[in-house]
Amino acid sequence: MSHPEKARRVIRLEIEELERLHGRIGDAFSQAVELLLACQARAGKIVVCGVGKSGNIGRKIAATLNSTGAPAVCLDVGDALHGDLGVVHAGDLALMLSQSGETAELLDLLPHVKRLGLPIIAFTGGTASTLASHADCVLDTQVSQEACPLNLAPTSSTTVMLVLGDALAMVLLEARGFQAEDFARLHPGGSLGRALLTRVSDVMRTGTQLALVTPESSVSSALRAMTAARSGAAIVTAPDGTLAGVFTHGDFVRAFQRSQDIAASPVADFMTQNPVTIQADRLAAEVLATLEKTRIDDLVVLDDQHRPVGMIDTQDLTRLRLV
Repeated sequence: MSHPEKARRVIRLEIEELERLHGRIGDAFSQAVELLLACQARAGKIVVCGVGKSGNIGRKIAATLNSTGAPAVCLDVGDALHGDLGVVHAGDLALMLSQSGETAELLDLLPHVKRLGLPIIAFTGGTASTLASHADCVLDTQVSQEACPLNLAPTSSTTVMLVLGDALAMVLLEARGFQAEDFARLHPGGSLGRALLTRVSDVMRTGTQLALVTPESSVSSALRAMTAARSGAAIVTAPDGTLAGVFTHGDFVRAFQRSQDIAASPVADFMTQNPVTIQADRLAAEVLATLEKTRIDDLVVLDDQHRPVGMIDTQDLTRLRLV
């Protein structure tokens, strides 16, 4: 068997275990979500505990929960027994990960968690284990085999735990009504945070950077306005100030290819009517999605009266590091 074939075998085995997990999702999962919602309602946090590879997965789950607005801490089991239990308070919830359910260090911690009165959600393949018997909710992470050719190294089992944690965090996110704006407040750095926190009105071109013409304006005057504004498009406004259309460099090229004698013609003959637009109060992230979907370079910005107030150029997004 070649190296790629062996790799595909590993991936196939893990997919099969995820399919088994998929089939097990049911009432226990709903119970876990309700326990987490109750924890958040009382302003508690999620205390994630695991040892070894399960601990590594636990840290990722805690990070995902935190990034989606569900406060979580990853508690080192060893340190917890030597003072770090101080981070745990009444009202918190314990998410404990152990594939066997008999991890000695985790079981040593279990009585102290119970004494503090924390509800316990267990991720374990040992549904009849000591951990499972003391948990308020058990989510089964059992696998028929690891993807390791020796069936020893945690591979399928850790993947199942990881995906189950993602599922729990995402369902919790939806149940709480967590929105893109909430996500942005927790991710202010980088292009993602900028895109989610920035409004269209913050980045649109206005004033002298905006080429405005009327339907009766000639093509040559529209081109002059575009050159003066250093813009690839001119916004065509109706007499009442609402949007009539947009005349882009592409519109000019297509018209010029049909007839080179268009300089004096009204721009209304060649403009794009009903162009793609966006409201000024929308998030800049929506600009990214709109431009990617429509494959256009210039996006007209409107106010709530359908009057053009600005324009977004794809180059602006690059300059502002929004892409």
